[in-house]
Amino acid sequence: MTIVTRFAPSPTGRLHVGNIRTALHNALFAIAQSGRFLLRIDDTDAERSTEAFVAAIHEDLDWLGLKPDATVRQSERFALYEREFERLRAAGRVYACYESSDELDLRRKVLLGRGLPPVYERKSPDAAVPDGVAPHWRFKLDHTAAIEWDDLVRGHQRFDPALISDPVVRRADGSWLYLLPSVIDDIDLCITHIVRGEDHVSNSATQIQMFDALGAATPHFAHEALLVAAEGKLSKRLGSTGVDGLRDAGIEPLALLSLLARLGTSHPVEPRTSLAALAEGFDFATFGRAPAHFDLTEVEQLNAKLLHLTDFADVAGRLPEGTNEAQWRALRGNLAYLGEIAAWLPVLDGDIAPPEVVPDDKPLLAEAAALAATLDWSDEPWRQLTDALKAATGRKGRELFHPLRLALTGRDSGPEMAPLLLLMGQDRAVVRLRAAAL
Repeated sequence: MTIVTRFAPSPTGRLHVGNIRTALHNALFAIAQSGRFLLRIDDTDAERSTEAFVAAIHEDLDWLGLKPDATVRQSERFALYEREFERLRAAGRVYACYESSDELDLRRKVLLGRGLPPVYERKSPDAAVPDGVAPHWRFKLDHTAAIEWDDLVRGHQRFDPALISDPVVRRADGSWLYLLPSVIDDIDLCITHIVRGEDHVSNSATQIQMFDALGAATPHFAHEALLVAAEGKLSKRLGSTGVDGLRDAGIEPLALLSLLARLGTSHPVEPRTSLAALAEGFDFATFGRAPAHFDLTEVEQLNAKLLHLTDFADVAGRLPEGTNEAQWRALRGNLAYLGEIAAWLPVLDGDIAPPEVVPDDKPLLAEAAALAATLDWSDEPWRQLTDALKAATGRKGRELFHPLRLALTGRDSGPEMAPLLLLMGQDRAVVRLRAAAL
C-alpha cells in the first residue's frame, strides 16, 4: 500500500505556523514512508475564498520547500460531490431539514435547560414540509454502535453517536460544508492517513460513518495537540507568526521547519538542512498530547545555528553579488539572519570609518600597524600579530584583542579574527590600524 497524505487549507487567509506544522507533518510522514503528499485547496466557500489566498498558499509552501506531488481544488469537483450525495440520499443516509437557525438555537436552549445534551432531534419522516422553504441536508448517523478507532497520537478513541448531532453537510442554497466533500475527496484520492489538529477529533467520529456509508475503508487518523503561543491558540490573526511575516523577517525555511518537526515530540530540536533529514525517525508515537508551545525565540536561535552549518552552494544565489565562498565561511558563524552579511562585506573588502578608540589603546595600535606591515601575510597573520604584540606590550586577553578587533572591523564583536584579517589583506589592515592610532 502506498502511503498518501494530504494538506487541505482553506484559501480564506494567510497560512500561519499551525497550518505549516500540519502540512510539514503530512509531508514528512509521506517522505519517511516513501509515499505521496497531496495539496487540496478547500475552496467550497465561494464568499470567503479568494484567488489571492490560493496564490499565497502556493507561495508559502514553495518557500518552505513543501512541494506536493499533486494539487486538487474542491471547487472543481462539485460533480463528484453531487454524485456521491445522491448515492447517500438514495440509501437514506442524508435527509432534508427545514428548521431555521433561530428555531435550532431555541431548541438547544430548551434541551440544555432540561439538563439534556443539545443534540439535533430528528423529525418524523411524515412531518409536514413547509411551503417555499428550501431544505438543508444532514447526514444520518447510525446510533446502533459506538464509533471507535486507534488514533496514531491520541490512542484509542470512542464516541457514542447518539450524543452527536447529525451534521449538516449541505446548505439550503446547495453549497457544501466541510465534512462530506472532504470524505469524498479522501476516498477518490486514496488518502491513507489523515493528519490534522485535535480540534477535528469529533469531526473524525462523524466522518468515519461517512466512509462506511460510501463503502470505503477508513484512513488512519493522527490528531495532534494544537500549537499555543503567549497569545493563546495560534490563528491566522497572529500576524508575527504568519509565514509571510517570518519570511519577511529573514527566517530560513528550514529553521522554522526544524522546530515544527520536533515540537511536541520526545526528540531534541536541532537544525536540519533538508526535509529528508527531518523525515528520519519521524514517528507519530513520539508526539505527546499536551499542547505544544511555539516560541519565536527558538526559531531565531535555530536560524543562527542553521546558517552556521549552511554550505556556500546552498545560499550563493541569495548573497550580495560578488560574495565568494571564503567570505561566506568567514562570516556565517556570526550571522543571525542571512541579510546581515551585507553589512559585514565592507569589513572584508571595503572602507570603514575609523572607530573611537580610548587614548590608552592608541600606542598598542601604532605598534600593531608597524608590526603588520612586516608580516608574511600568507602564514597566519593574526597569530603572528597577536604573539608579537603580547611579547612587546605584555597585554593579553580582552585587553589585547578588543582594541585590535575594534580598529580592524569597527565593531566590538564579530566573527573569528584570523580568517577576517587574512581576507581583508595586509594593506587594508595596516591602513586601519594606523588610522585608529591617530
